[in-house]
Amino acid sequence: MASGKQSPRQKMINLMYLVFIAMMALNMSKEVLTAFGLMNEKLNETSANYAQRNQALLAGLDMKVEEQPAKYTSIKEDADRIHQLSNDLNEYIEGIKEQLRASVDDPTDYETMDKANTMDQMFFQSGRVSPDGQAFVDQIDQYREGVSAILSEDYPAIASKVNLQKDFSTAEVTTRENIKKPWLEYHYQGFPLIASITKLTQLQADIKSTETEILSSMFSGQLQSDVSLTNYQAIVVPDKTAFFSGENFKGKVVLGRVDNTLQFDNVTINGRDIESTEAGQVVLDFPAGNVGEQEISGQLEFKEGDSTVVIPVKSSYSVIPMPNSAVISADKMNVVYRGVQNPMTISIPGVPSVSANAPGLRSAGGAGKYVIDVTTLQAREVTINVSGQLPNGTSVSDSKKFRVKDIPRPVGTIRGEDGAVSMQRNSLEIATVGAALPDFDFDLKLNVTGFKFKVPGQPTIQVNGGRLDDRAKSALRRAGRGESVQIYDIEASLAGNSSYKLKKVAPVVIELTN
Repeated sequence: MASGKQSPRQKMINLMYLVFIAMMALNMSKEVLTAFGLMNEKLNETSANYAQRNQALLAGLDMKVEEQPAKYTSIKEDADRIHQLSNDLNEYIEGIKEQLRASVDDPTDYETMDKANTMDQMFFQSGRVSPDGQAFVDQIDQYREGVSAILSEDYPAIASKVNLQKDFSTAEVTTRENIKKPWLEYHYQGFPLIASITKLTQLQADIKSTETEILSSMFSGQLQSDVSLTNYQAIVVPDKTAFFSGENFKGKVVLGRVDNTLQFDNVTINGRDIESTEAGQVVLDFPAGNVGEQEISGQLEFKEGDSTVVIPVKSSYSVIPMPNSAVISADKMNVVYRGVQNPMTISIPGVPSVSANAPGLRSAGGAGKYVIDVTTLQAREVTINVSGQLPNGTSVSDSKKFRVKDIPRPVGTIRGEDGAVSMQRNSLEIATVGAALPDFDFDLKLNVTGFKFKVPGQPTIQVNGGRLDDRAKSALRRAGRGESVQIYDIEASLAGNSSYKLKKVAPVVIELTN
């Protein structure tokens, strides 16, 4: 259009055509970006649905473990390992997506997410794969090989069905032009930001769907093997875990899955025929025997079709002497803390009710449940005395000491993070200053009523409340990029117990990123 001698009018017409074509290309690009964004939303929904199914499958396995632990415990352990590997990779990818979304003002405005520089800078440096890019590939490799190792060892049928080596391969890719490219470069270099986010979301959906397929196959495979009654095991369920010398053993022998319609043809336990059966259960009632380990052996017989199925019964139980000491355990280890209500469980085996006393100890309402408050106790130890009466009228008593400690030193937090934190200036202006007790056994809420705010080169500012006031914000705006500001002398108290004086709260340091 630009060749040859043309009139000014023709040149103007040609220029308008160029502008029109450019506008069409721009509109098409925006439509494609929006399409990627909508696809990303749909994939997020799909991933969430898979996650719900996976939780349901794991909950089903939990129930199976409770019903038949010998059969399902190992399966549940493998399922938990696969779930952990899937969850680790999914959370790692979600962290990458959060960084990408943070690079734009509005992550829902897909038409503005057309640049590739954010992802390229993250995964590539000077024409090579960056440490972050290599870490991303390593995470996928770790997931692929970890899950493959679990399946190949115990579930070869599932391993052949789920092609992890192909679906999560990070090997070189051959393009349509028959050119080999590194996997990371082929999939993630030079793409618009929303396209890269969508591909990451697709990878998350693949992880969840693969986990669903594996868990479903593990669950259904074991259920299929349970169809035949020959796979059931007899389980002896005592009425209690131990018996006193002279007592009768009481309990039941049941199958792993109780069938109320099942009728036994013959039951032999310890060489004696047992006739007391009900609702698919064998009721046992015989002398417990002498102190020590006692064996239970025998067999169950019933008809299955035209044949008789014989299930062996083999178990053991312990007979212990009458107790002469109490069992006292602290629900929060062998330490009690000032400033909190310390829950206690106090009991004596074989004794239906006991009495316990100690400074600050009171009943919590349930059987054997107590609470001890040692806030005002100055001693470093507290002794709990327990007494009770056995069914035969014998009195027993015991005592135990617990260490008394103060609540550990809290740490200051900003936006829930403690220690050294990197933040943007505007985020710090609206962030909440808090205090926390990391790794403490009690979930306590701390209220912050004030703190000191220090910007290098400026006077320290005393702030009331849990957020920066106008004076602190003004000082913050004069801080330079990369400088570290401090929040210290944080005034905090226990929610619901402001009279307890906490130890000095550790400060928090914020490095400004802009």
